[in-house]
Amino acid sequence: MSSSSFSSSAAPSPTPSERERAADAAAPRSPTPPMPPLVGAFIESLSFRGCGFGRAAASAFEKEDLRARAALPRRLRAAVHAAMRARDPAAGAFALDDRDRDGDGDGNPWFDAAAHDDAPESPLVAFVNPRSGGRLGPVLKTRLQELIGEDQMAGVAGYVELLARCGEARAIARIQAALVTSGRLRRSAELHDALIRALSRSARPHLAHPLYGHLLRAGLLPTPHTLPSLLKSFALSPAAPGVAALALAVHAHAVKLGLERFLLVSNALIRIHAGLHGRLDDGLLLLRTAAAVDAASFNTLITAYARAGRVADARKLFDEMPARSAVSWSAMVNGYVQSGDGREALEMFAQMQAEGVCPDDTVLVGVLAACAQHGALEQGKWVHGYLKAHGTRITVFLGTALADMYAKCGEVQLAMDVFEAMKDRNVLAWTTMIKGLAIHGRGSEALTLFSQMESSGVRPDDIAFIGALCACTHAGLVDKGRELFDSMVRKYGIKPKIEHYGCMVDLLARNGLLGEAKEIIEKMPMKPDALIWGALMAGCRFHKNVELAEYIVKHWILLEPDKSGAYVLLANIYAASGRHNSAREIRHLMREKGVDKTPGCSTVEIRGIIHQFIVGDLSHPRIKDILTKWHEIDSRIRLEEGYVPDKKEVLLDIEEEEKDDALSRHSEKLAIAFALISTSDNMPIRIVKNLRVCHDCHHVTKLISKVYGREIIVRDRTRFHLFKDGSCSCKDYW
Repeated sequence: MSSSSFSSSAAPSPTPSERERAADAAAPRSPTPPMPPLVGAFIESLSFRGCGFGRAAASAFEKEDLRARAALPRRLRAAVHAAMRARDPAAGAFALDDRDRDGDGDGNPWFDAAAHDDAPESPLVAFVNPRSGGRLGPVLKTRLQELIGEDQMAGVAGYVELLARCGEARAIARIQAALVTSGRLRRSAELHDALIRALSRSARPHLAHPLYGHLLRAGLLPTPHTLPSLLKSFALSPAAPGVAALALAVHAHAVKLGLERFLLVSNALIRIHAGLHGRLDDGLLLLRTAAAVDAASFNTLITAYARAGRVADARKLFDEMPARSAVSWSAMVNGYVQSGDGREALEMFAQMQAEGVCPDDTVLVGVLAACAQHGALEQGKWVHGYLKAHGTRITVFLGTALADMYAKCGEVQLAMDVFEAMKDRNVLAWTTMIKGLAIHGRGSEALTLFSQMESSGVRPDDIAFIGALCACTHAGLVDKGRELFDSMVRKYGIKPKIEHYGCMVDLLARNGLLGEAKEIIEKMPMKPDALIWGALMAGCRFHKNVELAEYIVKHWILLEPDKSGAYVLLANIYAASGRHNSAREIRHLMREKGVDKTPGCSTVEIRGIIHQFIVGDLSHPRIKDILTKWHEIDSRIRLEEGYVPDKKEVLLDIEEEEKDDALSRHSEKLAIAFALISTSDNMPIRIVKNLRVCHDCHHVTKLISKVYGREIIVRDRTRFHLFKDGSCSCKDYW
């Protein structure tokens, strides 16, 4: 190793201890026991003098016995070497200001940063006055004064206890200042641990980072309790300067000191690589090679894989677990929900029940979200019944999930009952109910609820305004929508996001104000996305504005060249306007570009089982009965209601009879036919579809509701449709 940056000229002559080490290195050695077979290379030597930690820290590390060095994954090795050798701001970020290098200076810039922090305070745990601006409450202040007067070592336990009570960064800074000025801090690794742990729990976890450098400069070594809290502070402050490099450096320290063999440390390292760095496979390798693992080790990676959309990898780990906790099940259930696979989430929950595992609130919320995804009302009701049977307190968390499930399953009144029974309601609970009413076409009620939320003292956030603007859209209240959009900025200081502009474009376009909607798009401060163009395109479709539709498509396909939405809508507009040749040209263009139309998919729940139908797919076990029922339906609505198929949206150069057959195999028609043969006459039919309902299916469903006297609720990509007695709640605009 070359001379460190702390030496000004030539390297000094070897010390006796260095000569002894050199002689020891030259002497023959017995074979070293083989290391575990790990991917990557062993860390042979890392220069701790280049880390900006100072001589004492470097000396302390170099005195350690490093013969039992562990390994890091291959990709981590280069990053660790860079972090440990490079003298850059990230590597030196552990260092404190020169005024406090010895731990007894008059000032510490980190205290000043805390003192000038004007962020909202969180209340201290019953000991700090929440209105004190960060000052210690009377109990803690008295205790701090007592500790300052105690013997140096006798006061350590008291300070540790005091820090365990604190949760506010500015209060912790006061204690830290007392420790620094008294000289206690530089003598105790335990106090460093307590400070780092306290700050990692606070609203300013990044303030823990320089304390690690202070510990090393004082010639102290981290303990197995130091690193988990420090790594937690990194994970909670991902935007802090150089935090990724610092995490890798701390990992190297753990390896050099053998601390990675402790379960708490190995779990923290897995968590930091899976979370902060996003290197899930490196985290997996650490799991495979760790000296000790537990359920938390697996749960960390399962959750990370699920959040990253790698649900299959999460499932492999889940299946490997020797013992699964409720957290493990929750991670998998919610992972499937987040990936859009609600059916698999419900199957996972059924397996959990079969194994006798008691679900916690997080699992139940995930199951309710899965029920909401697929309109699985019966399973959602079962969860609600489970909560009642077990006397579970309906928290805001659970109550909001229940209301959301009922609203998305078409039972908006049951959702309202749950909402009204909630003792505590936060802004998310209010917003969920507002949006639930809005998508059911009950815009006026949704806006009344929004006003009640304001009157109750709950401050609406940006999501709440999306719900209110959505309500205006479904109720056709243009002026109210403009008023809300203005008050969001003027009254609440909320900067509109692209979703808010999308709501305004949709509101104006639905009401025929296409020019004004286009003007909003041109003037908004961000580039429009596909949803914005789609909202304007829907207005063009309803109001038959072909020229504007062509303008929109030119911009839309630049954003989504491989998706079919823009092409299909334009082709439908052409067909509705009688321009069939133009519609055929769009179909040919899609074929040339290799753009396939997203297949329609509909689900229906029958006796707690979700049945899925895909357009043209005839693989259902009862497909013969389904097709027989459809032929009966087709005959009745033709004979009794004069039904004539609407073939404008069938983009196929096929014979008319084949077009009829293609229309009859749309997914929602198959689902409705199956529901009619599987349910009693008085039961509502609930269908969930992944795409917008086409004109022909919408018309047919209205006729079926009249001829068969059934209430049919269809949730498509844009809203709910309640079909009853031959009419639809959307008033034929969707």
